[in-house]
Amino acid sequence: MASGFMRRILVVDLSNVSFEKMEISEGVFRDFLGGHGLGAWFIYREQPRNADPLGEEAILGILPGLLTGTSVPFSGRFMVVGKSPLTGGWGDANAGGHLSPEIKRCGYDGIFFKGISERPVYLMVTGEEVEIRGASHLWGRDTVETEEMIQQEVGEKKLRVACIGQAGEKMSLISGVVTEGGRIAARSGLGAVMGSKNLKALAIKGEQEVDVADASRLKELNSRFLEDFNRPSFIGRTATKHMRTAGRLLRILPADPRPESSAQRDLFRTYGTSGWTAGAAGVGDSPVKNLGGVGYTDFPLDEKAERISDDEVIKYQVKKYYCHKCPMGCGGICEVEEGPYPLQHTHKPEYETLAALGTNCLCSDLPSLMYMNDLLNRAGMDTISAGVTLSFAMECFEQGILNRGDTDGLELTWGNSEAMVAMIEKMIEREGFGDVLADGVKEASGHIGKGSEEFAMHAGGQELPMHDARYDPTFGLAYVTEPTPGRHTISSKYYTASYELDRKVKEVRKIPVMARKKRRYKWEGWGKDQTVCSKYAQLIACTGMCMFGVATCDAPLVEWMNAVTGWDYDLEGYLKTGERIETIRQCFNAREGIRPDMVDLPPRAKGQPPLEDGPLAGVTVGMDNMRREYWEAMEYDPENGWPSEEKLRRLGIVWCFPGKGERLQFFR
Repeated sequence: MASGFMRRILVVDLSNVSFEKMEISEGVFRDFLGGHGLGAWFIYREQPRNADPLGEEAILGILPGLLTGTSVPFSGRFMVVGKSPLTGGWGDANAGGHLSPEIKRCGYDGIFFKGISERPVYLMVTGEEVEIRGASHLWGRDTVETEEMIQQEVGEKKLRVACIGQAGEKMSLISGVVTEGGRIAARSGLGAVMGSKNLKALAIKGEQEVDVADASRLKELNSRFLEDFNRPSFIGRTATKHMRTAGRLLRILPADPRPESSAQRDLFRTYGTSGWTAGAAGVGDSPVKNLGGVGYTDFPLDEKAERISDDEVIKYQVKKYYCHKCPMGCGGICEVEEGPYPLQHTHKPEYETLAALGTNCLCSDLPSLMYMNDLLNRAGMDTISAGVTLSFAMECFEQGILNRGDTDGLELTWGNSEAMVAMIEKMIEREGFGDVLADGVKEASGHIGKGSEEFAMHAGGQELPMHDARYDPTFGLAYVTEPTPGRHTISSKYYTASYELDRKVKEVRKIPVMARKKRRYKWEGWGKDQTVCSKYAQLIACTGMCMFGVATCDAPLVEWMNAVTGWDYDLEGYLKTGERIETIRQCFNAREGIRPDMVDLPPRAKGQPPLEDGPLAGVTVGMDNMRREYWEAMEYDPENGWPSEEKLRRLGIVWCFPGKGERLQFFR
């Protein structure tokens, strides 16, 4: 009998104040693994077409991965799934921390919520015991207060809590679900779905062991992996020590180096993702001034970028933070004592946060950025979307579309940290002009009008992440082709190289150790190659793995899955599983009427017109060709987005096709 999964899910009906424990067959796990794969399988069949994502028919899921709860390193991610109120299509987001394994330890592979509660509630799960408790006393509390109050109420400090803050309660379309005060499943706006259900939190603790098929083989794999992972690396140490110099060289070199795993590993271990902030601003990876600026002139390294990066960040770190089963510890707990924004026990800001609120808004005041990060984590609001929305408002202010009368008297000028803090507080509370910005740039530009749409940097409704498509067009390709648009954690040439897919999959072209920068813009073949990376990314996410763990060492992902489950698939077989997961998410979008031509990059993000200065000067990205190649390789109709029926038959999910009975019950 296969192992690793618990063979059941918990379905909670908040309208009827009831729950059901549903048995799931092994075949479902073979086809969809866990995490958002299992979530997409369930929601596709159980949620009606065109359901209001904030309505009673909408389903929200919180799920661990297939490998979560075992001894596999980096296997502690949890996923939140549902229809995105931000994009109108499939929504998923994941985060780390220690919540995920508790779901498995209670005997579940996922927990789903239907309906809407008449009053605020939270779900309490302790082993087999399931209870819906009142949460009126928690409503209005931030995520840190909520977690502490529930733990005190239950009398269990090790109780794990996933909750929403004020942003989710007020159904901000850029809100997420938070655990441990700073690990947030932030993208897709799924905190708003949780808030619409009057669901304040999931509190959970279990004691079951997760069985594995071959414990001795798993122990051998883990031992070998950790020995390799912990082996000192001269390249890694040297690259980390001289990172700022390397960043300057990368800007002027005519060639791009292939990502080196030990260098990435040492960088993350030393600084976390904040270690790349200055370098990314210098080479053109970070969006600057709402994608309208140039890093080394608008946000110079010595004067600004280096003030919010690497050593400057970790000088506030008082201890490292490790997610479940993580041997790297890229997170950190920080304290800020000086200045107007003192903080205690706050999570170290990630690169995406520092770039979105810093580089993109031209703010180099690190203590204020850390304070904004803390505000947003406590409120449960996506820092990427918040930063992009602020930069949009700043450009509108600069262009005269907005004035102080519109912005509640705030001077929304570039880099004005005091005004940024005040506006974030207004966004969280939906107060004044903050109410206009609380749903992101697409909604805000629609409300403001006056040509502001030109400055709204989003793809399909979701704010663009902090990797400029003009620097790496394959990130842009992911932003417009993935079922969750505007996402930076799924596929790109960088990830293809980091996962060594060009060395593992013969169909993928080899990526050289050094490649001329002009080759970035030779699109032929990259659409097809990127389909492999997309499929592999589904395996990483749906097993509950952290992408940093897989990208910074030769992780034996296939061997881990086989040792845990007892299956005997090779990489090709698992890539077919990844393709199936990617495809059902795409089917969800097609069913909801989201056509491929409805998701695109803003002209500015494609270099229309091109920048006149900097490392990206003159760059224009031919996204249409890359996208067409990707759709053809994935066998998706370029007009309506539906996968071909032949493809669905090959993947064994022909029931997804229109008229094929997609709501049939498959519980066995």
